[in-house]
Amino acid sequence: MLHTPGLSEHISGVILHWETLFQKDAHGKQLVDMIKENGMLAGIKLDKGYDKAGLPGTPVGPLGHGETWDKGIDDLDKRCAEAYAQGARFAKWRNVLQIDPAQRLPSALAIDVCVKNLAHYAVICQKNGLVPIVEPEIVPNGDHSIEVCAEVTERVLAAQYKALKLYGCYLEGSVLKPNMVKGGLGAPTAPPEKVAELTIGVLKRTVPPAVPGIFFLSGETKLDEDNEETATRNLNAMNLLYGSMDGAPGLYKSSGLYTSSDASGLPWAVSFSYGKALQKTAIVTWLGKEENVGKAQQVLKNRCKANGEAWYGRYVAGSCASIGAEGNVAMQGGAY
Repeated sequence: MLHTPGLSEHISGVILHWETLFQKDAHGKQLVDMIKENGMLAGIKLDKGYDKAGLPGTPVGPLGHGETWDKGIDDLDKRCAEAYAQGARFAKWRNVLQIDPAQRLPSALAIDVCVKNLAHYAVICQKNGLVPIVEPEIVPNGDHSIEVCAEVTERVLAAQYKALKLYGCYLEGSVLKPNMVKGGLGAPTAPPEKVAELTIGVLKRTVPPAVPGIFFLSGETKLDEDNEETATRNLNAMNLLYGSMDGAPGLYKSSGLYTSSDASGLPWAVSFSYGKALQKTAIVTWLGKEENVGKAQQVLKNRCKANGEAWYGRYVAGSCASIGAEGNVAMQGGAY
């Protein structure tokens, strides 16, 4: 998919895993070189995941484990230097927070550990010439309301930018990858206009104008919901209602996105860094068969173009064909 013709018209970067950063294709070509030759930047996922044992004494949340944080800080400086030498120019690190109002999750402890861990990662990246994507993800597992998600997201992002200031992060050289403000998977689904209203409201109260870009993760959706179309419509509503882009492409998460531009009504670019919400129809179309590559590339480009239109607030709902909700299960059981 990395050599899809014209992909860079809508995608500006590809996030690789550590092993794929150093991999070659079947013809012996470095994946990093393929990305660059197709007009995009290579990025690298640097966190090493989390231990489900979690923070001692924290209650089990909707994910089935205690509160936690991602590992990998100890050797991060060395890995950043190696990634830059290999051709990576930006990085990402994801921490996970859970919502459970009955148990007062996320706790103040978990938020503090999460945001300082991300701030530490960010300054190590910048020391090594990598632009850090800061990703404090609040997962949608649970049945909490969209209003609860808004309150928690505001607390987390306020703490995140306090921590980034404390650690000396150069905000102009970083980007944010947050969750959209949505209700839990067990709660009613809010329309795109409500998601846009609460999400942009939270961002305006917490994210400094010095930050050049906000690139949303698409997040998990209900199994009977078309995650691709939902993510595109939500992004479109934000830019349609609160400010449209003057023109620039999004990040494809091979495993999303990085670019910057000015929005007429917002102090930062509001764009996408999607994984499954870009790839679902492409993966189900491909399913590992060589004869399906061309078709899969075209549907991938179509969805990327749709999100590029959403960046302008110009996406017409339903205009990009999708495999639909039934593809959610097919993708999980296929080649993804």
